[in-house]
Amino acid sequence: MTTSSVSGPLQDKIALVTGATRGIGQAAAIALAEAGAHVIALGRTQGALEALDDTIFAKTGHHATLVPIDLRKPEDLDPLGAHLHERFGRLDIVVHAAAVLGGLSPAGHVEPKSWDQTMQVNLTATWRLIRSFEPLLRASERGRAIFLTTGRVPRPKAFWAPYAASKAGMEALVKCWGDELEQTSVRAILLDPGAVRTRMRAEAFPGEDPLDLPEPSALGPLFVDLAQRADLPAIPETVLFSAT
Repeated sequence: MTTSSVSGPLQDKIALVTGATRGIGQAAAIALAEAGAHVIALGRTQGALEALDDTIFAKTGHHATLVPIDLRKPEDLDPLGAHLHERFGRLDIVVHAAAVLGGLSPAGHVEPKSWDQTMQVNLTATWRLIRSFEPLLRASERGRAIFLTTGRVPRPKAFWAPYAASKAGMEALVKCWGDELEQTSVRAILLDPGAVRTRMRAEAFPGEDPLDLPEPSALGPLFVDLAQRADLPAIPETVLFSAT
């Protein structure tokens, strides 16, 4: 089993991050690595994963485990659990940061392909992650699974139907799963990052000045903190990020 020897609060922990090559997922991967965790980074392109690995190595002196995977084909997640069990034996931390906006348009104008891909990445992949990685989280002394959600769930808005619906489904799924884990040491966490300087935010709000928003790296300490929290409810309450 390969673990990091970096001294930190997450020393020797195994952390898997989806959407790890950019934005909030990248920030989570780097912060967890700097805190001592060995990061398993999932992303769509090998080149972007290698760039992330270069950053992590420069900061920590240790490499990440790189897993090229396209969550638009979430069935590829199924065999991953067995491979990770064989190599690592457990997962201490899972961060599901990968997501797609799915475009902004009236609900009746959404193309079926766009709808299906949004549901695949934002909702179905969440179920596949749970299905594949729950045994690995249970093998941890205190497994933590962090899922990125959005304020569009409690505050739906015109033209956001695919994204809001997929994230609402994801929240319901995670809460049901969390309740099932009540008698275990595993806890699920929902994190709403709010407005952060990401590519998805720019896609949704093209007229907004990105310099008015916090960088994704501002969330790094929160991921480290959430990965360590002991007193968490079985049914997760949404954690709101504040840059102040």
